[in-house]
Amino acid sequence: MSAVTMPPPRRRRRGRRAGGVNWWLTALLCVLSLTVLVPLYFTVVTALKTPDQLGGTGFSLPTEWAWGNFAEAWRTIDFPARALNTAFITVGAVVLTLVTNSMVSYAIARQMHRPLFKALFYYFIAALFIPFPVLMLPAAKQAAILGLDNQAGLILLYTVYGLSFNVFLYTAYIRSIPVELEEAARIDGASTWGVFWKVVFPLLSPINATVGILTCVWAWNDFLLPLVIISDPDGATIQLAQYVFQGQFSADYTLAFSSYLMAMLPLLVVYLVAQRWVISGVTRGAIK
Repeated sequence: MSAVTMPPPRRRRRGRRAGGVNWWLTALLCVLSLTVLVPLYFTVVTALKTPDQLGGTGFSLPTEWAWGNFAEAWRTIDFPARALNTAFITVGAVVLTLVTNSMVSYAIARQMHRPLFKALFYYFIAALFIPFPVLMLPAAKQAAILGLDNQAGLILLYTVYGLSFNVFLYTAYIRSIPVELEEAARIDGASTWGVFWKVVFPLLSPINATVGILTCVWAWNDFLLPLVIISDPDGATIQLAQYVFQGQFSADYTLAFSSYLMAMLPLLVVYLVAQRWVISGVTRGAIK
């Protein structure tokens, strides 16, 4: 009886995977993370310096920790009032966007087989390629004529300008929802309006979180649209108020960076709370 020859053991492939870890991808992520961590470090150390410590590369730690910069920036831009204005605009834009954009997307997604709705979908997609500076001055003039050069007008513009991208996200997600659920609701006597609000809209929670956080980040951090729309100084947002730190011949970087960190904190908390819904909404919308 002949002996059975055992195959030689396979050699472990080096470099790509070891222990289930993709080291090349991990190294790439570490390098890319520096594009966020380095500017963040620079912002923090600059916010904690005095103006006479800003020489050199700017990356050295403060010799004297100037925590008073935050209090001074708070008073200079009247942070509570400006934050309240920004929060009102952001919340209004998020709520109106979720309600209106989801309804438009539902109508398009369920009628995509009709030429009119398909053309409407591609019309919204084409609008993504129109740069905002092309529309900026006409929008500002039209808003002033209609008396919308205020916070309410800004909320409407955020809702309209975000419609194209949001339709793209919502449509892909809605088409992943089984039509049988809506048919069962209609058999029970539900109208189209009832089907949307009682069946479809509750299932849109992941993509609503995605659209909501993207709209929130945009409306909270935006500078250009409030600059050209809002005419009342009392209605200025945080970003407009921070412009006071930029002079014609100089800039107060320590107070400016302190105000940037204070403005970033509320948005960071919102993102940390909603990030898992953002990721799940995008991934589910990408898979039919």
